Formats: sequence, C-alpha cells, structure tokens
Amino acid sequence: MTGNAENSHENEQGPKHKRDLTRRKVVVAGAGAVAAVAVGGTVAAGAFAGETKGKGATASASATASEGCYKLTSETTEGPYYIDADKVRQDITEDEEGIPLTLELKVIDADTCKPVKNAAVDIWHCTALGVYSGYEAMGSGGGGGGGTPPSGSPSDAPSGTPTGEPPSGAPSGGTGGGHSEPTDDERYLRGTWKTDKHGYVTFKTVFPGWYQGRAVHIHTKVHVDGTWTDAGYEGGHTCHTGQFFFDEKSVLASAEVSPYSTNTATRTTLTEDTIYPQNGHEGGLLYLKYDKKNIAKGVQAHLTMGVAPDETHDSTDTQPSASASAS
Repeated sequence: MTGNAENSHENEQGPKHKRDLTRRKVVVAGAGAVAAVAVGGTVAAGAFAGETKGKGATASASATASEGCYKLTSETTEGPYYIDADKVRQDITEDEEGIPLTLELKVIDADTCKPVKNAAVDIWHCTALGVYSGYEAMGSGGGGGGGTPPSGSPSDAPSGTPTGEPPSGAPSGGTGGGHSEPTDDERYLRGTWKTDKHGYVTFKTVFPGWYQGRAVHIHTKVHVDGTWTDAGYEGGHTCHTGQFFFDEKSVLASAEVSPYSTNTATRTTLTEDTIYPQNGHEGGLLYLKYDKKNIAKGVQAHLTMGVAPDETHDSTDTQPSASASAS
C-alpha cells in the first residue's frame, strides 16, 4: 500500500469500489477451510453483551439506515507489513510462543445492525518479541535477549514525540509510508477466515508483544462482495481497515510472563500511541477476559466492528476520527 495513511484523509466512498475492485486470492490451508464457523448461537444482530451501541441505537435488524444503530469502527492504516496472500485458517499460532489468545469478532452493518456474512476477515500481528512473519530480516523495535520487563507506565516517552514509526529497520506495523516487500516466506500469526451467517469469526493466536514506537496491537481488514472458491477468496473490496488494541493492565500483566519478559524494547503506552484514535472500543480497544492472577492461562478478547459494506476503506482514506496528531 502506498502513501502515508496518517496524513491522507481521502473522502471518496460509495461507488469507488465498483471501479476499483481489490483482487485478492488466498491459499486454502486444508480441505474445507472456507467453511463458516458457528460461534454466535442464534444471535442475529447487534453487539456482544456489554458493548455500547450508538445514540438511540437498537439491536433490531429493522433499524433504518437514516437512524443507524452502531458507531462505525475507526479506520486506521494497514501499515507496511500486510501480506495479501495469507492462509485461510482460524488458528494462526503455528509454533509461536506466547499467552494463548482467542479473538472473537462480530462484523455488522453500522446502519442496519444486520450481520455481514461471508466476509473475509484478515488479522496479523507481531510475536511476543515484536517480529512480523514475512519480515524477520527487519528485526524488532528492540529485540529480545534478556533484561527487565516494563513495569508500570513508562515515565519517559520514546525519544522525541511518538510518530508511530520505530527506528529504521524495525517494524512500524501500522504506520504509513508505503508497503514493504516481504523478506521471507514465514506466515505465522497471519490468517483469513469467513464470517458466519451471524457475522461472527473467531481466531486462535497468542497475545501480541511490542516494539518501539507502537502500543500492543493487532491489524485487521474486512473484505466483502468477493467470492469464496476452492482456492480461497477472490475479488470484492475492502470495507474496513483497522487495528485492535489492548488496555495497559493486560499488557503489563503479559510483561511478567515469558517470553514477553525478555522483550527489552522501549514500550509505547496506549495513550502515547499515535495510531490508536483514543476513542475506546470504537477505535478498536478490545474487551478482554482473563484470570487477573494468572494471565498465562489465556485471554479471551471480543469486539463488534461496525462497518459500511458499500464503502471502500483500504487504508488510503483514514477517517478523521481515526487520525493521529503526528507532529
């Protein structure tokens, strides 16, 4: 992806996707991998329990487009390390070490609250030590190799005003500046899966680590109007590009667990991160559940994404509400 998404706020929407279809094709990992996953019971619309809908919102699928029913989830940049050829799979862990993480997402039309079914949802993120598969040669924001894990909120921000871009040679994972070509064939902690008839999709992975310049995060894209085939998912357009974030308590708890405890990279807090829109769950802040005394047992995360299926948001038209003050 070219261009600096933080500083670009294009407003083209609607019919753009009809003349600029995004051609995608993913390699299926195993027979029947494109089958939908039934994880939502009989819930047909609305949000997860505890999530807040928009003003005057209802979970009714009959809500009119003019009323709306759920706030649009903030658009953010895809970053330079997106690979448009991931494996179609739910478990993206491979052999990576880390705290088990179950990520359950629901994709709904923000206007009607109807579930967006058969969508292709991508997620990708770094390892516990801040490395992205496909870009191992880039290293991490600070590397591993022993040391004292972060404790409390850092008293000093990274050198200078955070811009979301770590030093040269380290992953930025969410900044603009154009797409970087992969340096290897590794694809751990990356995957694509299909939303079921209720709009749900679930992934198994590990809690992400951190690297200098960025708070802990997971990238995501939602593709619609394409076709699922034996080869994967083709055609359609990207209606949402965003990132998921983790609260500080969970990150600090993870830092006490190996291998996160060996990550000596300078950590950027959620309030310091210039990609996170600072607007809570609307901006991608996940709802988390875990044993507060033993996070190593695993973390369950969930979030409802309110999207505009007829619009195209491919990281070049970041919404003003999701922009960061990169001064």
